[in-house]
Amino acid sequence: MDILFLVGGLLLILLGANGLTDGAASVAKRFHIPSIVIGLTIVAFGTSAPELTVSISSALKGSADIAIGNVVGSNTFNTLMIVGCTALFAPIAITRNTLKREIPLCILSSFVLLICANDVFLDGGGENILSITDGLLLLCFFAIFLSYTFAIAKRDGSMKEPLQEEDEIRLLPAWKSTLYILGGLAGLIIGGNFFVDGASGIARGLGVSESIIGLTLVAGGTSLPELATSIVAALKKNPEIAIGNVIGSNLFNIFFVLGCSASITPLRLTGITNFDLWVLVGASLLLWLFGVFFGKRIITRLEGSILILCYIAYTAVLIYNL
Repeated sequence: MDILFLVGGLLLILLGANGLTDGAASVAKRFHIPSIVIGLTIVAFGTSAPELTVSISSALKGSADIAIGNVVGSNTFNTLMIVGCTALFAPIAITRNTLKREIPLCILSSFVLLICANDVFLDGGGENILSITDGLLLLCFFAIFLSYTFAIAKRDGSMKEPLQEEDEIRLLPAWKSTLYILGGLAGLIIGGNFFVDGASGIARGLGVSESIIGLTLVAGGTSLPELATSIVAALKKNPEIAIGNVIGSNLFNIFFVLGCSASITPLRLTGITNFDLWVLVGASLLLWLFGVFFGKRIITRLEGSILILCYIAYTAVLIYNL
């Protein structure tokens, strides 16, 4: 039954995210909002909606390890597995701006989470906890990131130029857009509750901690939209989209998803350790190093294989320490 809740909840989340994104994008297009704005906000929200739904549902149900493990595990999966798998299909070219701006921001977000989650080591506290203050701080970082992104887009002139993706946004009738948005929200909420209940039940049944389930099973499930987007992009000979997809999702997950979750209720880290957080930091650093030093701004198939092996090794360590 727990597996049915898990799979059914994930399907509802994915369908809900897709419906909400299509409906919101249609409304945005109807009001002549530029494609770049739609991509940076609505589409980015759509691909990260599973993580947001699961983390907030987990926080409200008192399953903090699933809420945090979902984000940490998803970001690690995104950086190592998704980029690695995409590079196996086609080498990924990284622009100079991405290496100088976006990937360092991704590294910064991982360090910010590491600092916020180390109350015992840094402040001598009794436990590590992402407080409401930490959540609001993460949301402030998210606001800065959005402002920076829009400023760069405006400076480069992309706010004025229609993108090819705009043609792919369907202009739906007003009633259908409303139905998609409301139905999508309902799917996200109901699916999120089912998914968290199923994941918690599986953890109890297997006798493992919720943190392990959050870091692996939940993280992989909620990262399916990013994985699908990146693999399809590689098959369509646009593998560079994978980097933007991963970086945008990782920043959104830490700054917005965890920011919202911690702002609603404090999240206590019981099963998520510094090892998991340092692996996340190391994954971002490794991606940056591969782009700067080894492949001349190209993630090669060999480097992609190394990223995948790193994720397999991390998962093996988690299983060994059960």
